[in-house]
Amino acid sequence: MIYADNAATTKMSDAAIETMTRVIRENYGNPSSLYAFGQEAKEVLEQAREDIAKIIGADAREIIFTSGGSEADNQALISAAKIGAMKGKKHIISSAFEHHAVLHTLKKLEKEGFEVTLLDVHENGIIKPEEVAAAIREDTILVTIMYANNEIGTIEDIKGIGAVCREKGVIFHTDAVQAIGHLPINVQEQNIDMLSASAHKFHGPKGVGFLYVKKGIKVSNLIEGGAQEKGKRAGTENVPGIAAMATALAESVNNIEKNTARLTAVRDRIIKGLKEIPHSAINGDETSRLPSNINFCFEGIEGESLLLLLDDKGIAASSGSACTSGSLDPSHVLLAIGRVHDVAHGSLRLSIGEDITDDEADYIVKSVKEVVEYLRGFSPVWRDLVAGKTKFIL
Repeated sequence: MIYADNAATTKMSDAAIETMTRVIRENYGNPSSLYAFGQEAKEVLEQAREDIAKIIGADAREIIFTSGGSEADNQALISAAKIGAMKGKKHIISSAFEHHAVLHTLKKLEKEGFEVTLLDVHENGIIKPEEVAAAIREDTILVTIMYANNEIGTIEDIKGIGAVCREKGVIFHTDAVQAIGHLPINVQEQNIDMLSASAHKFHGPKGVGFLYVKKGIKVSNLIEGGAQEKGKRAGTENVPGIAAMATALAESVNNIEKNTARLTAVRDRIIKGLKEIPHSAINGDETSRLPSNINFCFEGIEGESLLLLLDDKGIAASSGSACTSGSLDPSHVLLAIGRVHDVAHGSLRLSIGEDITDDEADYIVKSVKEVVEYLRGFSPVWRDLVAGKTKFIL
């Protein structure tokens, strides 16, 4: 089986598993307890906080542990909104192809009286800093733009967008769930005020993540009931998961250069092969994209059928975000970059892992070509396109 859905989740690394197992066995005390067992667990917790903070150029006091990226996104946006409300600023800027953890939270805030501007996204998936600057108003409190898109892999100019926000005195949050561990990140150098991360996207465990919040920004609680995380996130911390997250992040960051070179070469090998399929198109920018991401649309087919047939061939892939994989609607990300509904339905996302071989990459290309040809063979949509009854789009 070839696992090519690492954007949905990654396999835990051996080092992360070893750390998690050791902490479960040896440091099982409650880190809020004063006795030795508790204080030993607290030492593990705080060491992980320091390690993570150092990796992203932050102070340990600026790290809040969460259950994952969605919680971190929610807490970041709601915190900024409350700050804005106190100042009479109720305008928020984001983009049309954010993760639903951001978009749904923004819808909630709209119901509470906030005005949200969703910037249009260019066909290549890029949002320009000058476009963000043009959208900022006197009453803008927050800009939230994802670091790298979870579906098409496009990497944004985070430093440039952050600089605009810093100049205008606007809080800047980035959902870095897909980027962290795979791209170099320094919150100070990149003018980032808040950043969301999730461990299972960089070979850590599921159910744990963190939110970076720049010192001086008041954080609002989502969960009440205890003084954990300096009173900003109630509930006994998942010490084994947090320790494993720190291990996984350090391991991923230490290998970024090697992994990027390897993944980029294989990614481009697959892209080159898939481009040979007639009436297909790559989604997202070809150069400013995650090293692991390949996203294509194939005209005249349905993405769901493509995935099922690839699964029969031993390839695990996706047609979009894992969080909406049960939906029959086309990807909001693909619609945001201008793909029409009929084309967006025929999408494929491959997110390869560091252990992929050239032979596996070639097998993926061969299999996708075979499945696309097979599906087009009995597609009435494809027959109409070939017969000239409808016009090709791609």
